[in-house]
Amino acid sequence: MFQGKPTRRSSSSYSEHHEEPNTFLDTLQDEFASFGSSCQNLEMNTVAVVPDDTFTVTQAVNALGFGKFQAKLSLFTGLCWMTDSMEMTILSILAPALHCEWNISCYQQALFTTMVFMGMMLSSTFWAYVSDKYGRKKALLLCAYLLLYYGALSSLSPNYMWILILRGIAGFAIGCIPQSVTLYSEFLPTMQRAKCVVLLDCFWALGACFEVVLALLIMPTMGRQWLLFLSTAPILAFTFISSFLPESARYHVASGEPEKALETLQRIASENNKPMPTGRLVVDDAAVQEKQGRALDLLIPQLRRTSVLLWVIWTACAFCYYGVVLMTTGLIIKSHGQCQINDDPNATISNCMADCTNLNTQDYMDLLWTTFAEFPGIFVTIFIIERFGRKITMAVQFTMFSICLAILYFCSENRIYLTTTLFFARGIIAGVFQAAYVYTPEVYPAGLRSVGVGTCSGMARFGAMLTPYIAQVLFQSSLSSTVAVYSSVSLAAAIACSFLPTKSHTDGDY
Repeated sequence: MFQGKPTRRSSSSYSEHHEEPNTFLDTLQDEFASFGSSCQNLEMNTVAVVPDDTFTVTQAVNALGFGKFQAKLSLFTGLCWMTDSMEMTILSILAPALHCEWNISCYQQALFTTMVFMGMMLSSTFWAYVSDKYGRKKALLLCAYLLLYYGALSSLSPNYMWILILRGIAGFAIGCIPQSVTLYSEFLPTMQRAKCVVLLDCFWALGACFEVVLALLIMPTMGRQWLLFLSTAPILAFTFISSFLPESARYHVASGEPEKALETLQRIASENNKPMPTGRLVVDDAAVQEKQGRALDLLIPQLRRTSVLLWVIWTACAFCYYGVVLMTTGLIIKSHGQCQINDDPNATISNCMADCTNLNTQDYMDLLWTTFAEFPGIFVTIFIIERFGRKITMAVQFTMFSICLAILYFCSENRIYLTTTLFFARGIIAGVFQAAYVYTPEVYPAGLRSVGVGTCSGMARFGAMLTPYIAQVLFQSSLSSTVAVYSSVSLAAAIACSFLPTKSHTDGDY
């Protein structure tokens, strides 16, 4: 290793530098500084000790690799993700059931969906603050207890007003679930992070499919009360195994508790059967030394453009994703031929909603097929996200989603055509959502990671709040206007993706 002293040089070489003795040293200093700067960008994959006998959480996690610890954490996080997915999928299933039971209008169906997302939106920044202030684990446990209680209690709702309130409170609890992705990503080695976070969407798709199967088995015989109650199963399982859930090592370091972070890292080393890095654990991000959990910090000059673009993208992503989920039920009912939808945007809402139409077995099977589309959507996203980058992946998928919806307009009443088109649209927009979840934690420094994800999640809930009035209200009067709205929003999001920065906070190009 170079020790900071020049080696012996020939007399001619010496004479070249004799007249300007500082030039040689200045050149070496510049080159050494450049070399040191490039070294700071390297991730420690196999070497456990950096030159000054210190290591960071990032270096330790990379050195310990992906193993048994991360596999178990995938299951813990996956249960949270399944819960979120089931709570969202049930909205499209409950809407026609509540209409038949309480004769609610399409506006009331839209309000029912909006209340859930309103609770999620209002709580997302709150949960981000709690997560950064008191820890990811404590926030997730409180969320689980609230969701379990109010989710089960909503199954006993005697009327529309009660279920509206109780589902709104359940939505407030669901707003914390995206923090599980933050916790999960902080324990993933850099090289595996993108793929693992995208694969986490398998649990989301599994939860959505499980909810449809549960509805197929429960709704015809036992009704929506038992469906609501049994839908709390994943979060109940999470509460039972929560004692094994680790707290974020990054959170402990940022909170001035390096000894607890060291205990967590030692646990990872033990479970993964890897040697523990030696040296002293140090803070690996200057931002964590600042005040945490401040949403206004997302608008500092260095992050302002990125934050605004991400808010637009997340809003559009949720608006389009949940729009397809909600619109699928309406399109399936329409394909029965029991009602026709006007194609005049100025027309009065069709009387179709005056007729009670419960989903039959074939309807649930077609709904299951469209939901199953999220699995290939995940794997295609995994394939392209590392080859073409996050921003290109999102931009292309938004554009493809817009094309799928345009195709849907031409022949929406043919069941095979309808199911196939919705299959592709659902898979594509699900992939966009996961690409956004990969991109967002990477682009923010550690001290702002939770509040960044939480704020983006809040904007997504805002988009989800708006979409029922398009997918469940405007849809009843004009299919062409509905398709035009979703296609325009999707294309606008694709343009926003092209303006995102091309480097993350820690991981280089994407």
